[in-house]
Amino acid sequence: MAIHKEGYRILAVGFIILLAINIIAGIAWPDDTLLKWMILLISLSLYVFILFFFRLPTRHLQPDPGLIYAPADGKVVVIEETMENEYFKDQRLQISIFMSPFNMHSNRYPVSGSVKWVNYYPGRHIVAWHPKSSELNERSSIVIETENGTEILVRQIAGAVARRIKTYAKPGQKVTQGGELGFIKFGSRVDVFLPVGTEIEVPILQQVKANKNIIAKI
Repeated sequence: MAIHKEGYRILAVGFIILLAINIIAGIAWPDDTLLKWMILLISLSLYVFILFFFRLPTRHLQPDPGLIYAPADGKVVVIEETMENEYFKDQRLQISIFMSPFNMHSNRYPVSGSVKWVNYYPGRHIVAWHPKSSELNERSSIVIETENGTEILVRQIAGAVARRIKTYAKPGQKVTQGGELGFIKFGSRVDVFLPVGTEIEVPILQQVKANKNIIAKI
C-alpha cells in the first residue's frame, strides 16, 4: 500500500502542525497528563485518517475494449438517462459514483482510448450526492474516444468539503484503461456519461471499486 503523491504536502504540513500542538500542550499544561494524552490521541487519530485517505492500493487489470470499469471507489448513486449539456448536448446514460471521505480517492480511466477534450469549471460546493452537483459544482470533465469511436465523458465533481480537483488528462493523450486519471481531495463524486442503450452491469446503491468492478459493456 503506497501513499498518493497528492498527499505528500498535506502529510508533511499536518505532521508539523500536530507536533507543534502537542509541544505547546506540554508546555502550557505540564502537570495535566490526562489532557496531554487526549491531545496526543486525537492528533494520532487525525494523522492516521489522513494517511488512510491518501492511500494508493495497487490494482492491476487487463484492458478490455468491451468493458467499462468503475473510475472510482464508492457507491453508485445515479443510473439514469439525462441531458448532458456541457459537451454532447444530447441524451446520455449517466452513472454516478459517490466517494465518501473513507473511500480511496484516486480516479482511474474506465476505458482505453484518446483524450479528446478536457474542461475545468470552478463552480460551487454543494453536497456531492445532490443531483445538481453535476451541473453546479466545481468539476473537471474528460472525454475519451475509444478505438471503436465511442465517446465517453468522465466528470470529476468536488463536494461540500473538497476544494481541489487534480486532473492528469491532456487533450490528444493516449490513455490506458485502469491508468490514473486524477484525484479529488476529500468527499466527492465521479460521473460517467455513456451512449443511450449501453448495457449496465451494476445496480443502484452498489459499492464499487476502481479497476475492480465492471459498470457497463460497450
